[in-house]
Amino acid sequence: TQKMAELLGLRDECGEGASGAPPLGGSCLADNRLNLDVYPDGCHRFLQLFEARRGEVVQVEFLRLSSNDHLLGTTLGILPHLKHLKSLVLKGGHARDEFGSCQRGSLTHVPPDIGNLRRLTHLDLSFNSLSTLPSCILHLPSLRVLLVSHNSLVALPEDFGSLSKLTFFSAMKNQLKDLPQSIGELVVLQDLDLSENALEFLPEEIGKLHSCTEMDLSGNRLLSIPDSLANLKSLRRLHLHSNLLVTVPASLASLPNLSRLDLQNNRLRLVPPEIQTSPFVHLRGNPLGEPEPSPQAGNCKASAAVGFAQLFPRSAQHGGDGFTVTSEGCKVVLACGIHFYFPPGATSDPLRIDFRILAPNPQWVKLRHHDVLLSRVLELQPHGVKFQQEVQIWMPYASPQTLHQREVVVWTFSGQSWSDLRTRVEQRRKSKKPVAHCSVLHFSWFLVVSRLVQNECQVPTEGTLLFSSVDPNIKVTFPPGVTEETRSVKLQVLPVSVEEIEELTGAAGCRASPLLCLSQDSPVDFLRPVRIQLPLPPGVTGLNLDRSRLHLLHGDLEGQTWDDITSQVVLEFTHLYAVFEVTHFSWYWLWYTTKTYIGGIAKKVYERLRMYQVNFIALQRKKDPEQVLLQCVPKHKVDPVLKKLQDRYRGPEPSDMVEMFEGEQFFAAFERGINIDMDRPDCVDGRLSFIFYSHLKNMKEIYVTSPVDRKGQAVKGQVSFYRGAVPESVPEEASRRRKGQDSLWLATLPIKLPRLKPCWGENPRPLNGFSFPPLKLGNAETGYLTQANLLSIARRLGADWQTIGLNLGLTYPQIQRIGYNNREDLDKQILEMLFSWAQQNSEDPDCVSKLIRAMKESGRQDIADEVETIIELGRQKYRESIRRVGLEQESSTEDSAIAMM
Repeated sequence: TQKMAELLGLRDECGEGASGAPPLGGSCLADNRLNLDVYPDGCHRFLQLFEARRGEVVQVEFLRLSSNDHLLGTTLGILPHLKHLKSLVLKGGHARDEFGSCQRGSLTHVPPDIGNLRRLTHLDLSFNSLSTLPSCILHLPSLRVLLVSHNSLVALPEDFGSLSKLTFFSAMKNQLKDLPQSIGELVVLQDLDLSENALEFLPEEIGKLHSCTEMDLSGNRLLSIPDSLANLKSLRRLHLHSNLLVTVPASLASLPNLSRLDLQNNRLRLVPPEIQTSPFVHLRGNPLGEPEPSPQAGNCKASAAVGFAQLFPRSAQHGGDGFTVTSEGCKVVLACGIHFYFPPGATSDPLRIDFRILAPNPQWVKLRHHDVLLSRVLELQPHGVKFQQEVQIWMPYASPQTLHQREVVVWTFSGQSWSDLRTRVEQRRKSKKPVAHCSVLHFSWFLVVSRLVQNECQVPTEGTLLFSSVDPNIKVTFPPGVTEETRSVKLQVLPVSVEEIEELTGAAGCRASPLLCLSQDSPVDFLRPVRIQLPLPPGVTGLNLDRSRLHLLHGDLEGQTWDDITSQVVLEFTHLYAVFEVTHFSWYWLWYTTKTYIGGIAKKVYERLRMYQVNFIALQRKKDPEQVLLQCVPKHKVDPVLKKLQDRYRGPEPSDMVEMFEGEQFFAAFERGINIDMDRPDCVDGRLSFIFYSHLKNMKEIYVTSPVDRKGQAVKGQVSFYRGAVPESVPEEASRRRKGQDSLWLATLPIKLPRLKPCWGENPRPLNGFSFPPLKLGNAETGYLTQANLLSIARRLGADWQTIGLNLGLTYPQIQRIGYNNREDLDKQILEMLFSWAQQNSEDPDCVSKLIRAMKESGRQDIADEVETIIELGRQKYRESIRRVGLEQESSTEDSAIAMM
């Protein structure tokens, strides 16, 4: 092994062998001695290595390969020779399609001789194209962990129970319709995940899984569950949400170790009292107490049409979730308020729909001038799959300050650019909140924007007339012969009041017409002049007109330059209008003023019309001053926002007013003795990065620290806000404020960290016989949580520790015992709860995800966000370590690595 590592030219930089990859699969892989981690492009390297060093390769115990690799078929034939193999991972999902979705692997079968790998304990075939479970898997006598999630399995073999040593089985996101009776023979199975399938019933034999501690059957089509589930005395968590359950056995409430029973989003109208009153049961999204629906057909707006399932999937604010749609159709309501209606026949087979809510990135979501973003980005998968009937979507959005002269439209992303969908604005019947309604035949990314009203027409060879619906006095006449081929023309109008012009120019005599923007889908100018009619500026008529003061300005589509073209066109005047002819489309603006350099003034006014007046706030949580909330708030919303936060936060007065563009980047820097985690993904050169959107929450809550010893004194620091990259064109007045050493500075607000009370330190003493040994939860590939991380989390918990403990899976007796043993010390209660859970779950590969989920369910989104940030940093460091040793796809190294663990 050492010779092979030297041959491949790799250094042991990561502390765990040349590859830097940790063992996977928990305790079943504890005896691994060798690590060959050569995916995602590893098949070619593996074949080369097998040819060059066959004697060493056949001794490998741990192997990971990407099933997206085109050489996978050749590689599969070699795998049966690896007789010492204990862990085999052949996962897809490493490649992406044109829409950015992960592609499943090409694996449809495995060689029959794989069944001869008698030492194999861990097998992961996730994210592939398996329609049946290979029969050779049933001949693996030592198999303990089997993952076949994200495949196309419709059934499991009848003799599936022959895997007598199986302790973990995941087949989530397949198409399983039933289970074999032999599943009851898996007597040592501890964790069963069959979520997001098409199961309609469960065999009674499932009640024989006496070792099972967690069972996930969510996202199926179960109408009922067998009474035999009450025999599972070891069961701690049972997930049954997002099914079609109409009843559940009362005996489930008597399971002695059950700490969580998820029954959300079913069809439960009556629930046994033992279930309904249990603190472990979650029933949100059920029609409890409601009468049966009337036997009349409903439509998409009906609360529950006959024969339709109502689904209430969980929120996807910080990740993804999904639901399954069948040929019967359904209505779906997301926690964020988005509604879907899938009509009957929209899909012929059960189809898994995945969704995510994403933060908009200005590098991706490119807004045009005067566009306003009203929602976050909704991603729906699978991308590109065409439905047989249109699916209707209702997206809530932040109501703009004014809808006058503007329109709301849903955009969709094709993989290359954003385009409009036909949109209808509606109101929720109860809340009266606005929603944007559209219909689609395929899924991709969606968002809601507000823009200037857009009028559009097709211009044929015969000519046509186009006028503005905002101001019908604005007309564009296309004469016959204006074009050889039909082309599309768009018209937008931005009215500007007299008060705005006077305020922005400082000149009482200035007047301007509405701003007219014309665009077309052809790069070729028109063959004949196009006639444009604009209203004269307010207060100006054909009778009092002084032509020397009237200027016709032409601006480019980006509004960067404004040229006075009065002398280049023939202007005709009526009593109320000015008429002129052009062959090129862009911005046009009539000004009436005595100023001479009118182009520069127009540019300044145009840019200022795009800016928003905002204030910054920096508040500290009253119960936890290290928790700081930063927000950029439009001026008119400051008072309502502060009133809403005043019960939980305190802090200085908002900053002075500044001006910002829609989609502009800015940063927050903590200064004068206050630090943040510099490794946060949103941290750039020590500063937190923000993107300003006027109608979205520009808010972050962050945990701060100080290098100063706070046991003797408080720390008086500050947070300063700075602009990011300055836009190419900035109003002259704003540019002057940006010159000098602090040219990008916007505002500074004070932050005070109080003096610390004496408490447990970095190395806490044992309490009641309970000590804090070094801990590492998770693994290097998915990110670690260490003892120091848990101590940091513990410091931020309070009286809610019991709720968090229950959501983590601790039983009521355990919670009561911890509270009694440490009844005089809240800090010790929190520490013992958290570290007891950590010790019990240190071998669980999913323990960090469970911690994040428990924090969210307990209302501590702030801690959940912080943990996710730590985990993301761990993933980044792991990928960097892989990249350093040449194991990623972009590496120039063509060899792979075998290293002693």
